[in-house]
Amino acid sequence: MVRRVALRSSLLACVALSGQSAFAETTDEAADATAGTIVVTAARTALPANALPLTIDVIDQETLAQQVSISGSVVDAVSNLTPSFSPTRQKLSGAGETLRGRSPLYAINGIPQSTPMRDGSRDGFTIDGFFVDRVELIYGSNALQGIGGTGGIVNQVTVGAPKEEGISGRVLLQGTSDDGFSKDGLGGKIGGLFQYKAGRFDATFGAAWEKRGAFYDGEGRRIGINLTQGETQDSKALSLFARLGYELSPTARLDLIASRFELKGDGDYIALAGNRTLGTPTSAVRGSPPGKAAQNRTESVALSLTDTDLGGGNFVSQIFFNRSRDTFGGEVATQATFQDPALAPVGTLFDQSQNRSRKLGAKLSYERAVPGFEDLTLTLGFDALVDKTEQALIATGRVWVPPSDFRSLAPFGQANLKLFDGLVRLAGGVRWENVTIKIDDYHTLASTTFRACTTPPAAPVTPCGLASYGGVEVTGAKPKFDDVLINGGVIVEPWEGIRAYASYAEGFTVPDIGRITRAVSETGFSVNSIGIDPIISNNREIGVEVKRGPLDASAAYFWSSSDKGQLLIAGTDRNFDVQRLRVELQGFEFNLGVKLPIDGLKLNAGYAHIKGKFDSDASRGAPDGIVDTDLDGVNISPDRLNLSASYNKGPLSALVQTQFYLSRSFHADPGKPVPDQRNNFGGYNVTDASIRYQTGFGGLSLSVQNLFDKFYIDYSSDTRLPNDNLAFFAGRGRTFTLGWDYRF
Repeated sequence: MVRRVALRSSLLACVALSGQSAFAETTDEAADATAGTIVVTAARTALPANALPLTIDVIDQETLAQQVSISGSVVDAVSNLTPSFSPTRQKLSGAGETLRGRSPLYAINGIPQSTPMRDGSRDGFTIDGFFVDRVELIYGSNALQGIGGTGGIVNQVTVGAPKEEGISGRVLLQGTSDDGFSKDGLGGKIGGLFQYKAGRFDATFGAAWEKRGAFYDGEGRRIGINLTQGETQDSKALSLFARLGYELSPTARLDLIASRFELKGDGDYIALAGNRTLGTPTSAVRGSPPGKAAQNRTESVALSLTDTDLGGGNFVSQIFFNRSRDTFGGEVATQATFQDPALAPVGTLFDQSQNRSRKLGAKLSYERAVPGFEDLTLTLGFDALVDKTEQALIATGRVWVPPSDFRSLAPFGQANLKLFDGLVRLAGGVRWENVTIKIDDYHTLASTTFRACTTPPAAPVTPCGLASYGGVEVTGAKPKFDDVLINGGVIVEPWEGIRAYASYAEGFTVPDIGRITRAVSETGFSVNSIGIDPIISNNREIGVEVKRGPLDASAAYFWSSSDKGQLLIAGTDRNFDVQRLRVELQGFEFNLGVKLPIDGLKLNAGYAHIKGKFDSDASRGAPDGIVDTDLDGVNISPDRLNLSASYNKGPLSALVQTQFYLSRSFHADPGKPVPDQRNNFGGYNVTDASIRYQTGFGGLSLSVQNLFDKFYIDYSSDTRLPNDNLAFFAGRGRTFTLGWDYRF
C-alpha cells in the first residue's frame, strides 16, 4: 500500500505537499516498529514523520506491483496514484508530463535519471518495476537532490539486502492482451530475482525481460505510432540488476548497486494519419520505418557507505555514475529540420537524433542531535555533480546540440528544533549552489527551424517563433552561477495524529539548454547571451493532516513562481522550443482515506486543482513581469478526481479505481493573444480493476486497464499540435494482464 507521510528534507527543503495518494498504508521495510517512523531515503534524514514541514507519498512494493500490472510501467503507476501528476502519454517519451505543473526529477536510489540540460523525457523508463521496492514521492520545488525536481522528486528505491541466511528470491510471469486478444497485441514478461546472504556478506542478482505488443483503443483500432519520440508498444525491454553488500559493523554497511535497462522498438509499424476534425485518431499499419527504431539505454552504478551510529549521528555517503543513450526515430514528417543542401539535395536527406548523457556525482551528509541540547538536530552535507550532455545526428555524424558540461558543487545545512515537548517544531536550512556550464564554440544546423526567444544586446533578430535560419556560428563560453537557496517551515501538532504546517522553499534547475542552443538563428550570439541561466522557483505551502483511527485525511494549498521560468512552445516538425519568462502556479490538493467497519475494506478519494499562468509579453520580446495567459496542456496537467475502493484480507486483495480528468479551457487577460481554443480539453475518465489471490504456491492476479473499454483521446494529444493529424493519439482500451509470482 501507499503511505503518505510527513518528512522534512534535510537538504534544502521542500515545500511539499500534503498528500496525494489515496492509497496509504505503512510498509514493514519502510517503518521502524519501535519508533513508529518511516525512513524515506530521498528526504536524507532520519527524523520522525511529524517533525517535518512537508508530506510525501511512499508507494510500497505490493501497491507498485499492482499498479504496474494494470498500467505497465512505474511512471504510469505514479500517475494513477497521484492527482497532481499529469496523465501519461502511454509512450516512451514523457515530454510534457508534470508534477504540480513542473517537471519532476526521476531518481534511482537518489541517482538522478533526468537529463534537464537536454530533456529527452525518457527518465521514466530506466529500470523495470520488478526491481523497485518502493517509490518515494516528494512534492513541490526543492533542491533536495540538487539540479532538477522543480515539480518534485520521484525516487525509486531498489530491492533491499536479504535478511535471512541462505538463498531467497522471487519469480514473476505475466501475459498481457488487448480486449480482442489480437495476435499482434499479445505481450509477456518474465522476471527473476535471486538473493544470497552468508554472515556479513550478501548478494542480489536479477533480470527481467518484457515484450509488448501493439496497443488498441476502445474502438478496437490500433493506436498510432510516434516514430520520432518512441513507443513502449511493439517493443522489447531487458532490465538487469545487481547488489553486493557487506556489514562493516552492526551499524555500518557498504553497498555496491548496479543496473542496466534497455528498451528497443521493434519497428514493425508506421503511422496512419487521423483526422482531428472528425475525431479519428492516428493509427498504425504494418510497415518498415526508415532508420533505427526509437530506443533508450540507461546504466547506473553506485557505491554507498552508511553508518547509523557514527559519533552518535547518522552518516550517509554515495558516489555514482550514470550513463544514458536515448535514440529518437526518424520519419518523413520531421525531416525538414535536418536538411542541409551541402550534404544532399533538400528533401532527400534522412537523419535521426540521439541524446547522450553521462553523470558522475557524490553525496555526503551527517545528521546528529546537538550534545546537551537534544531537541536541536543539525544536518551538514555536500553534493557534487558533473553532467555532460549532447544530442547528435547519428545518420550523418553531425551535432545538433553541442556538448554541454555542467558542474555543481553544493554544501548545505539544515536544522530542526523541537519546542514545547513536540507541540511546535521549527525547521530551516540553506543550500549554496555553485554551478559552471561550459559550451565550446559550435555551428547550428543549416536547416530551417523555430527560433527561441534569445536576444543578445545590439544583435539584430527576427521575431520570436519564426522559422528563420541556415547554420550560424555561436561563440562558446563558460558562465558561472551561484545562489543561496533557503527553506523554512513550522509544524504544530496539538494532538497526536493531527498537525498543521506552513513552509517556504526554493528549487533549482537549468532550462532545457539543448533546445535553446540548437535554436539560435542569428549571427552575433554567444553562449553568454542566449538565456541558459538556471531556473529558481519559490514555493510556499500550508497544509493540515488528520491521521486518527479509521481516518487518514489531508489538505494543502501551494503556490510557486519563477522569474525566469521555462515554457515549451511548439515549433516546426513537432519540435518544441524554450522561452524564458515569468511563470506562476497555484493549486489545492485534498485526500481522504477511510477504513470501513468491514474488515479489510477501505475507500479513498483524492482531488487536485492546479492553475498556471505566464507572462505572454515576454514571449513577444517585451516582458512586463505580469502573468496574463494560462499555461497550456504541454506545460500543466488537468484537474483530477481519483476514487478507489480496496479490499485486503487474508489471501485475497482487490482494487477498483477511477481517475476523472476534468475539462479545461485556456484563457488570457483582455487585450492579450488568446490561446488556440482547439487545444481546450473536454475531459474523460478511466476505470481500472485488479484482483489477487495468494495460493500455497505463489500468487495469481488478474488486472484490467480501462475496465469499461472507454474510447478517449489522451490529454497530451488533445491539448497540443492542433493541426497535426499524425500526433492525435487515443488512449489504450481494455487490456488484460494475467500474472503469477512466487517468493522463496
